Amino acid sequence: MTQMMQAAVLTGPGRMELAHVPVPEPGPGEVRVRLEGCGVCASNVEPWEGQPWSTFPGEPGGMGHEGWGVVDALGQDVTGVAQGDRVTTLAGRSFALYDIVATDRLVVLPPALPGPFPGEPLGCAMNIFRRSDVQPGQWVAIVGIGFLGAVLTRLASDAGARVIAISRREESLALARRYGARQTIAMHDHQAIIDQVLALTGGTGCERVIEAVGKQWPLDLAGELVAEGGRLVIAGYHQDGPRQVSMQMWNWKGIDVVNAHERDPAVQMRGLREGVAAVAAGRIDLAPLLTHRYPLERLGEALAATRDKPEGFVKAIIEYAA
Repeated sequence: MTQMMQAAVLTGPGRMELAHVPVPEPGPGEVRVRLEGCGVCASNVEPWEGQPWSTFPGEPGGMGHEGWGVVDALGQDVTGVAQGDRVTTLAGRSFALYDIVATDRLVVLPPALPGPFPGEPLGCAMNIFRRSDVQPGQWVAIVGIGFLGAVLTRLASDAGARVIAISRREESLALARRYGARQTIAMHDHQAIIDQVLALTGGTGCERVIEAVGKQWPLDLAGELVAEGGRLVIAGYHQDGPRQVSMQMWNWKGIDVVNAHERDPAVQMRGLREGVAAVAAGRIDLAPLLTHRYPLERLGEALAATRDKPEGFVKAIIEYAA
């Protein structure tokens, strides 16, 4: 008799429904993971709301790419991971109770890390930070303090940079200070922010600016804050349409522009391994960042919260019953 599982399916704009589908079987070089949970990424919001190129229904479990759980079945020729290992994964169908993962797309979690572990966004932050090339003593502005911005604040401040965190909500700025920001600025008035950053940096601007929102205005602002010869790092995920940039200003200042989302699987895995190591070493505390928890049947609410950011929100995770 075929074993069945629950999986979330995007059936139309703003509509997530639970379906009962067969539990998948691992192939050669793959394992099956009984998922404990999956993070909700901000990049899930636009597909959930519906884009002109969207088609429905989506695949069962689709959009879920921040899963973690326990290996419960092995395919042929699997080495380096055993049944019962707890893992964090880079897989794409984890809004479901089980997912299939290639062994080169997971990291075994140390026993000392028993809690929720959405590793993919953590690995993303590690890779963005590497591409940012932050040096001790530099002024680093981070525009947008959510999960990603907070982790980058910690990494940059630990590297000896002077971090200016810029975000809309006071609670986000408080989070940035907790993660090491030297200065915080409310993201409300465009020119006032520029003036404050110039005052802090002696009129030069910041050697590094990381845009971590994914919208037009924060991108405009980030470009204004970069010092001559500095580096603008685009960490926000811009997926809701074309962008306009002030190429005249970028040209004149001679800045480097880095699109820091990695697509090389080996680089993605490097970031994931580094992220696990950073949490295990106590460099990054995940607990304050995982603020809202939902069961799978309330995934739609989790996506709405990711879009609307209720009080205290940093990141939503979906948790599955054992």
